[in-house]
Amino acid sequence: MKVMVDLCVVPLGVGVSVGTYVSACQEVIEQAGLSHQMHAYGTNIEGEWEAVFEAVRRCHEVVHDLGAPRITTSMRIGTRTDREQSMSDKIESVQAIRQRGKSGISDSAGSA
Repeated sequence: MKVMVDLCVVPLGVGVSVGTYVSACQEVIEQAGLSHQMHAYGTNIEGEWEAVFEAVRRCHEVVHDLGAPRITTSMRIGTRTDREQSMSDKIESVQAIRQRGKSGISDSAGSA
């Protein structure tokens, strides 16, 4: 089954700078050959269910191996069975709506 995951891995007990840990987790995802897109507060990942969740497990292992005594992770998980859809499909769909000027927000929205 194909899955899209929005993953946020937060090492605890390592100070305020976590870039080294994020970089290590990105390496795990890349080595797994998964399609992914990092953003400011996490990473979107898509692929087969087993491969994605294996990468999440490996991220935890690697971050612990780097010295993080605790990790808290949040995920949003999406699947669909009616058709295949990629992360880029979802983004392109919204961009197309915006280009047509059909955002659903009127000019007076938000005015008092």
